[in-house]
Amino acid sequence: MTLQISKVTKQFGQFKAVDDLSLEIPSKQIFGFLGANGAGKTTTFRMILGLLDATDGKIMWNNEPINYSNSDKIGYLPEERGLYPKLTVKDQLVYLGRLRGMNKNQVISELKMWLEKFNVSDYLDKKVEELSKGNQQKIQFISAVIHKPSLLILDEPFSGLDPVNVEMLKNAVVELNDQGTTIVFSSHRMEHVEELCEHLCIVHKGKPVVHGALKEIKRSFGKKNLFVHADFELDSLAKIAGVINYRAVPEGCELQIENEEVATEVFAALQGKGFVRKFELEEPSLNDIFIEKVGASYE
Repeated sequence: MTLQISKVTKQFGQFKAVDDLSLEIPSKQIFGFLGANGAGKTTTFRMILGLLDATDGKIMWNNEPINYSNSDKIGYLPEERGLYPKLTVKDQLVYLGRLRGMNKNQVISELKMWLEKFNVSDYLDKKVEELSKGNQQKIQFISAVIHKPSLLILDEPFSGLDPVNVEMLKNAVVELNDQGTTIVFSSHRMEHVEELCEHLCIVHKGKPVVHGALKEIKRSFGKKNLFVHADFELDSLAKIAGVINYRAVPEGCELQIENEEVATEVFAALQGKGFVRKFELEEPSLNDIFIEKVGASYE
């Protein structure tokens, strides 16, 4: 099921939160949807879910508009968490699962499976307010996936989690995708996006500024990162033509260079100076690309 966003605009008074956005999110992929705070990501998610009406344009899923007839096939993990603190985990999930068309026994069976997967089997009858923030996050995630959605929207799913729980949730996301769920994933942690997503879009002030396959985006960016570790001073490398950024680190320096040819110039400049421990050329990181495209407005 392909999700198509065609020339979608959302206006609040004179302010355009989303401005003529067109995207096609392929079926059964993990798609990264990125942007600085206020770029229009959450507004777009709310329009996909039908919580907000687009001012202009249309959103189609499998060539049909999203409405009450198919919205139960969508799961949503919002950035703002919304569990009921006084309810037990079981009562909360039974309530939410039944809203999605499940019966009580189905919900409890799925819930027990997920609690076991997340190493919190004994939390079934605990109140949400008794759980740590990290474990509340796990329950919130389960609430988004318990009905086995075909389309899953994750807005900052790993925020506030320790590294162990991040890995646990990442593995769950990959497993759901392997089972055929289409996942739209938003995060400010670029390394998570690089690890999980093949295709992505970066929005800035409601418009896409980068869109496509991650490998192609990196290749077309042109600039590369070069890491040099050596037993001598490297400050002079900053003056070589084509070196855009120079940053000293304890072992040597990190350079951003215009293209691969500049690496040859840098290598030549190191000859005869002393012992070079590391000389490594890498593709630009998604973080580099994000900062360049979104720039000073990134918070």
